[in-house]
Amino acid sequence: MVTSSIDREMSLMEHLAELRTRLMIAAAAILVTTIVAFVFTERIIKWLLIPAGGIKLLAIEPTETFTTYFRVALYAGIALAMPVILYEIYRYIDPALHPDERRFVLAMGVPVLALFIIGILFCYFVILPNAINFLFNFGGDIFIVMPRASAYLSFVTTFMLGMGLVFEMPAIIYALVRVHVLDRAWLAKQRRYVFLVCFIIGAVITPTPDPFNQTLVSLPLYLLFELGLFLSRFAMPRREGARTP
Repeated sequence: MVTSSIDREMSLMEHLAELRTRLMIAAAAILVTTIVAFVFTERIIKWLLIPAGGIKLLAIEPTETFTTYFRVALYAGIALAMPVILYEIYRYIDPALHPDERRFVLAMGVPVLALFIIGILFCYFVILPNAINFLFNFGGDIFIVMPRASAYLSFVTTFMLGMGLVFEMPAIIYALVRVHVLDRAWLAKQRRYVFLVCFIIGAVITPTPDPFNQTLVSLPLYLLFELGLFLSRFAMPRREGARTP
């Protein structure tokens, strides 16, 4: 059997050289998108202030405005460069994949990006307004709330990117069942434990201690698990899928 150049075995040095190339391309993409995002950083910051009612932020240190602008541009650049980052990850693992696995990985590209974007939008439109409203009004009779620019924008951007990654759960479950790392029948029997873990995770990552905002995070997490469990039906051989709960 003739092996194509893409399927040949690579030495350790070739792997390291390939990894360096992929990292350099991904870093270059982030650099370019960060520069582009820096041009629109003022608009991005105003957009990020909408959940807080468009308030003015407080800058204390002389360099805080510049470093805050750069941090927001960097986070926006990472989000914009995500298609390139995912493609470079695919190119790095591509030599180890069989033809059917290549088709599977390529087919997962669009759903992974879509889930990432949905997670960011869900955080921005649903979670952040409620969380910020609770935090800014808690102890309002005692404190004057004057959010610091670096703290507020770091909190918002990190939370949004985190939720974007959390929303990858259905794709991860589907992929793990597809490559036989997880068994769908076993996973389906763990619902009660997953439900509990989702609420524990929600309590940990939610910036507010009230049950309402924790539920806003925890319930979607569990629904994402159920979506992944449903989609994993199609990752199994048909004869097995017919017997799986």
